[in-house]
Amino acid sequence: MSKDQPASVQPARRAFLRQSLTLIPVATLAGTGLGGAVLADSATPAPVEPTRPAPARAYRPSFFTQQEWAFVSAAVAVLIPTDALGPGAADAGVPEFIDRQLNTRYGSGGLWYMQGPFRPDAPSELGYQLKLSPQEIYRLGIAETDAWCQAQFGKAFAQLGPEQQQQVLEALDGGKPAFASVPAATFLGMLWLNTREGFFSDPLHGGNQGLAGWKLVGFPGARADFMDWVERDERYPFPSVSISGERG
Repeated sequence: MSKDQPASVQPARRAFLRQSLTLIPVATLAGTGLGGAVLADSATPAPVEPTRPAPARAYRPSFFTQQEWAFVSAAVAVLIPTDALGPGAADAGVPEFIDRQLNTRYGSGGLWYMQGPFRPDAPSELGYQLKLSPQEIYRLGIAETDAWCQAQFGKAFAQLGPEQQQQVLEALDGGKPAFASVPAATFLGMLWLNTREGFFSDPLHGGNQGLAGWKLVGFPGARADFMDWVERDERYPFPSVSISGERG
């Protein structure tokens, strides 16, 4: 994936989320530094003031501590913000999706080949090159980012304003903070990847609540057959459907 440069505090969600659909793997991190695509073209017009949608349902994290949960909730709200087009990642339950995924074999690295030798500086074609599981990347990355924010701003990430939070995520994407335990860009890349996965997953997995992501891009969801509409230059006329039968 190419690494676009950060450009705007408020991304044009519809444009970059449509592009994101072709970039989301099922359950693996293809490389590092995936966060650049989150920040959109600076030529986009100023966003319309959004009507606040309903927040995500109540959820008690089982993997994240309360401080980590606050970080993730704040970060995904910046990565995919609520705007005039609909709910963002936080309101669509993406933090719940990430927390639940980290308690699976994916989170523990059970789905990955995790034996050495590791070559973190190797070309991206070799794939993931760290000995850390997703659980460890989140735990270490959040701790390192909060410590860096304390040193820079005197506050943890979740306590910063939206513009400062955006600046921090841009710094992580560029690898600016020299973290000791995990590369900053790797942490941001995994967070951005999982945020997109949660925003476009079936609601059964905790994210995409209210089918917010599918409504945004016009995805039919778990319908038996809609291929006859794929080549038409028309909006699909029926609502999105979850595996559970929930309709958008």
